[in-house]
Amino acid sequence: MSCKTALLCFIAVTVNNGIVNGENKVSVPQPNESSPVTITPSGAIRGSWMETRRGRRFEGYRGIRYAEPPVGELRFQPPKPIHHYKTEVDAREEGPACPQPTEGDYYIDEDCLRINVYTPNSKSKKPLPVIFYMHSGGFYSISGRSDVAGPKYFLDRDVVLVTINYRLASLGFLSTGDEVAPGNNGFKDQVVALRWVQRNIRAFGGDPNLVTITGCSAGSFSVMLHMISPMSKGLFHRAISISGSPISQVADTHDLKYLAVKQAELLGCPTNSSKVIVDCLKTKTFREIGNSLEGFFLPGYDPVLVWSPVVELDFGQERFLTMKPVDAVRQKKMHAVPFIISQTQAEFFWKAFTVLRNQTILDSMNAEWDRLAPIAFILPKDKTAIPSANRLRQAFLDGKQLVNDTFTADGLGKLYGDSLIGFGVHRMANLMCRHSPHKVYYYEFAYVGNHSHYEDPTTGKPIVAAHHDDLIYLFSLPASFPIISASDTLDSLLVDRMTAIYYNFAIHGDPNPHGDGFPELSSLHWPPMTPSKREYLHLGSQFQVRERLFEDRFNVWEELYPIQY
Repeated sequence: MSCKTALLCFIAVTVNNGIVNGENKVSVPQPNESSPVTITPSGAIRGSWMETRRGRRFEGYRGIRYAEPPVGELRFQPPKPIHHYKTEVDAREEGPACPQPTEGDYYIDEDCLRINVYTPNSKSKKPLPVIFYMHSGGFYSISGRSDVAGPKYFLDRDVVLVTINYRLASLGFLSTGDEVAPGNNGFKDQVVALRWVQRNIRAFGGDPNLVTITGCSAGSFSVMLHMISPMSKGLFHRAISISGSPISQVADTHDLKYLAVKQAELLGCPTNSSKVIVDCLKTKTFREIGNSLEGFFLPGYDPVLVWSPVVELDFGQERFLTMKPVDAVRQKKMHAVPFIISQTQAEFFWKAFTVLRNQTILDSMNAEWDRLAPIAFILPKDKTAIPSANRLRQAFLDGKQLVNDTFTADGLGKLYGDSLIGFGVHRMANLMCRHSPHKVYYYEFAYVGNHSHYEDPTTGKPIVAAHHDDLIYLFSLPASFPIISASDTLDSLLVDRMTAIYYNFAIHGDPNPHGDGFPELSSLHWPPMTPSKREYLHLGSQFQVRERLFEDRFNVWEELYPIQY
């Protein structure tokens, strides 16, 4: 891997070069073959012909603007939806990713509020289920482009796939806690994209009354938030959260003012008022803002989660989030739908190596555990932070100093994984199975195939199922991995199983077989999770139903951050 900056290397490890070295290839019509054109309520959209891994031809419509470019005076403002296109939209090529650090000629632009629609048949007489995907990337990286969220697996199913961009980092989540920047604009982008789907998806052969929202990591946070946002009611009908939860040990907040101040300082702006900060940041280029991301991290790129949702105070704006997520779930103030939630077997285990294989970071973590551990593990910034960090050190590391050995790597890797993803997913699954009127299905992704988002630098082989690894078998990811061919027996079977599970769930609200002719699911019997029998699907090379996923580890988190379920 070759990276010009340490931050690009960090992002490259996180998404296996999905951004840094992403190819900008596009599918174009064959000679003498006309491009497909779909006439939507918003106007005519011209796409291109594409092909799945099994050779099925489908229609791709990429880079469609769903909101006005958020530039100039629209920067840091809620998205302004586009209801009508004055001329035919050319959607034959990839649109840009939203501003973030990149190298080479990777296509980024602030005019990035784009939606991609892939359909097997825009003229389908029977409306098809819609899968709406919100990408991962910590709310500061990645995109919905086909190099990192490609359609070549899902489109072997009779499903319409939609992927989107939403604004990232300060451009999407700047929040000063007042009327200048109440926050959550990146989530409001997602809402506008969902409204675009309701208006237009039938023209692509999709069923606006059968929309499944799904997302990984930051996108998984987003899925849960849409179930409690007043802005999102009625826009979707099933939900799948892949490795992420907004309900965890992380403290809820009304603003991220300290991040707005930090952004201003990084770009030489004054910080004496919210208005002064925003006015100055509007004068900076999107590349200056995007490329300043490294300044938000400590050495070793902690904390992984920087931006987060805010509970908006009421300044007369349309609010995305009006109450704490945990309270909304417990009080049943949500528009719950059938729900799948998951985590991988080892999530962020590889973050331990970032610490242990760098002597400077290792020495700092040992010398300043009380200061650095609460940041790394995203503990609430109050008087409990230091004793909690020490209790976690005892539980995961036997209270020992960090050294570069297998014991420490295992304990520190689990501590990172639980703090960033695992405990939050556990908490959300347990809350939802108690308070949702619909079934909740829980799975652990444990399959280790030919590739992973973390591969051993010596052997080049995967070690264990890591964060994002589900995506390898759901989306074609040409920026990172070769297409899984139909003849690649085990990995190919996982693609078939994963896409069949998601398709079944999108249709029925239940992932189990329904006589739909999916032999790859013949051995699947996946019971919903209940409070008393907390079963989950261990999704490895075989299907296995197990109970109480990682609960022995999560007991210490429950002890430190108790809630009434």
